[in-house]
Amino acid sequence: MTGAVLEALASHWRRNRLQLLTLVLGLALATALWSGVQAINAEARASYDAAAATLAEGRFHQLMPREGDSMPQALFVALRRAGWLVSPVVEGRLRVGGTAVRLVGVDPLTAPPSSAASEALARTDLNRFLRAETLVAGPEMAALLEANIPNPVLVDQAVAPGSVLADIGVVQKLLGRAGRISRLIVLPEQPLRQQPLADIAPDLVLQRADGATDVGRLTDSFHLNLTAFGFLSFAVGIFIVHGAIGLAFEQRRGVIRTLRALGVPLRRLVVLMIAELVVLATLAGALSIALGYLIAALLLPDVAATIRGLYGADVAGTLQIRPAWWLSGIAMALGGALLAAASALWRLARMPVVASAGGRAWALGSGRTRTLQAAAAVVLLAAAGVLAVTGGGLAAGFALLACLLLGAALALPPCLAAILRLGEAQAVCAMAQWFWADTRQQLPGLGLALMALLLAMAANVGVSTMVSSFRLTFVGFLDQRLSAELYVDADAVADRAALERFLEAHADAVLPIMSVEATLAGLPAEIFGVRVGYTYRENWRFLDAIPAVWDEIEAGRAVVINEQLSRRAALHVGHTLALGPGLSLPVAGVVGDYGNPIGQAIVGEALFRQTFPAIEPSRYGVRTGNPQGLRRALTAFDVPPARIIDQAAIKAFSLSVFERTFSVTDALNVLTLAVAAFAILMSLLTLAAMRLPQMAPVWAMGTTQRRLAGLEILRTVLLAAITAVLALPLGLALAWVLLAIVNVEAFGWRLPMYLFPVEYIRLMLFALAAALLAALWPAWRLSRMEPTGLLRIFANER
Repeated sequence: MTGAVLEALASHWRRNRLQLLTLVLGLALATALWSGVQAINAEARASYDAAAATLAEGRFHQLMPREGDSMPQALFVALRRAGWLVSPVVEGRLRVGGTAVRLVGVDPLTAPPSSAASEALARTDLNRFLRAETLVAGPEMAALLEANIPNPVLVDQAVAPGSVLADIGVVQKLLGRAGRISRLIVLPEQPLRQQPLADIAPDLVLQRADGATDVGRLTDSFHLNLTAFGFLSFAVGIFIVHGAIGLAFEQRRGVIRTLRALGVPLRRLVVLMIAELVVLATLAGALSIALGYLIAALLLPDVAATIRGLYGADVAGTLQIRPAWWLSGIAMALGGALLAAASALWRLARMPVVASAGGRAWALGSGRTRTLQAAAAVVLLAAAGVLAVTGGGLAAGFALLACLLLGAALALPPCLAAILRLGEAQAVCAMAQWFWADTRQQLPGLGLALMALLLAMAANVGVSTMVSSFRLTFVGFLDQRLSAELYVDADAVADRAALERFLEAHADAVLPIMSVEATLAGLPAEIFGVRVGYTYRENWRFLDAIPAVWDEIEAGRAVVINEQLSRRAALHVGHTLALGPGLSLPVAGVVGDYGNPIGQAIVGEALFRQTFPAIEPSRYGVRTGNPQGLRRALTAFDVPPARIIDQAAIKAFSLSVFERTFSVTDALNVLTLAVAAFAILMSLLTLAAMRLPQMAPVWAMGTTQRRLAGLEILRTVLLAAITAVLALPLGLALAWVLLAIVNVEAFGWRLPMYLFPVEYIRLMLFALAAALLAALWPAWRLSRMEPTGLLRIFANER
């Protein structure tokens, strides 16, 4: 009996190949975007883990400087003599051939066990490693080092992408940090008796191992954003699957009635239909993995550039097929298919045998479902309102987005029905009344596709508003920060003092750019020293500041911090910030700092040089009325032309990084809207045969097939237009949540929100064009149908 039942169920798909294609492709497209995002996340996290494994970060306690980012190397010696088994680490970034390389200096004799560094050193000739100042790197980084640095390079596959291992003295020499180390790793086995840390090194604090890496925590918000977009695309695709499965159950109700009348147990029938779905979902999942791999391969370079630019973390540029992401793709395909079929299976299990084939019975079941959907929409939208007022944190922001989008999607069919009833009430002729009533009758069949269009359109409006607002703010920010006409790389000359004297003699103003990495209020940050002048006074705009902020900075009596540090450390104007041992200053201003993930503190040049005498300017900003003339003079001063960068070039580079940062979300938005258009097309094609009983009587009364086809196109475009209009306020609400809640929690800054009517009109026209293209094929088929096909309707039982 089981074989016969399976044969009967499979016969439906043989007769309705287009519906089968809709189901498989819809599920594959939905899961492909999810799988692609998960593949990117898995590759990035594998790179973070490899970088952390260099010194087994997260597994050992560490001794960190209480203030600043380094400590004297003498503390290492003092701790070892006092019985503390510690291993020194020097870490920093060195620009090699235009690429920022992570240098990790270790002591090969005390490096922590079971770390990538100790394993790589075990495979290395220790004598050569120490005497020849050898660097150890992966294959890609080794090629870069050999082309730009005279040190010998050894290749080791275990070294993380973007990282280079070397002896601690070699790294100190390359970074210019003689006698300084970054931190001390506390080895797991320690003597029973030790002198207290406070007696030996009171300026150090013990940071306990927590199993996590700083880079992983820092980038969690970015990957959470990617996952959210992938899940949104998955939700849009599931609407397609839900519609296809629901229509399949509707069309197979006669088969179900016959099978049950022949004595097939209901439980066996349900189990076999679930097994059928599992087979189809597995096929769709396999296809989605291939599509997801292609999507990830296309987007990974942009994601890697984004993470490197925003967070300074290196991600491998090659994609590997890791079990974590392809198994999640298969699981999402199976779960999505079963979730989409749950309501249809439930209705089947609850209906009597004689009612299984009754269209009225299924309609009543659908009516009850719509009532529950409307109630769920009210609850979800109310929850979104509560979260908007009382919620806090990134998780609450995404919960708000989920409630808002899902609630709006569930509320769409009642809203459309109300609008169509209003149109029907205003109709004056019979054809118009039939058009409005028939359009309302098609909502159950097209509702899911329209929900997908609503979500896709809202996502496009929301993300385009966020990105465009960011672009406007970012351009203004660049105009504020990049006010100097030329920037000169100080590393290009041996005598920086002579270069500074030359610039002061030939330029209107010279702005040394000095910075040092530090830990401020327990957070990673940078301290900048600035030469206060008319450039800063005229161009910088503060979010909050005292009246004479620059006078206080110039006098060394105050500090300016960026918005990220202000929010994360709860520091505001008037609060005191500790910058180092014995140096604490009041906060005089808070400045917007867009695109920077870490905190910044800005002090006057004199105070910076006094506090950090070993730090030299890395660049000079130069104000001049004759940039080209000064460029020629600098070239004559033996400054390489490549080390002289004009303002326009830096702005162009910064904007290119910005555009690349958001290319990932743009691509996901386009794919989401394309999935929604596919949903409309598949719904219209699937409904085409089911629509004939409604159109045949109208045709029999004298309406031509061409006119009926035109009305079908008009109906689809009308529903898409109403959906697009309703998606606009939803998209603006989405943009507000992204800018005011998610962006603040994820990155530490809040952007102003701007409106872009022209962009919204363009998106609406695009949505209408997608709906029009989706409606053309079914309408063309209707207009070309043989009259006998319509006449046959009256001969069949419907």
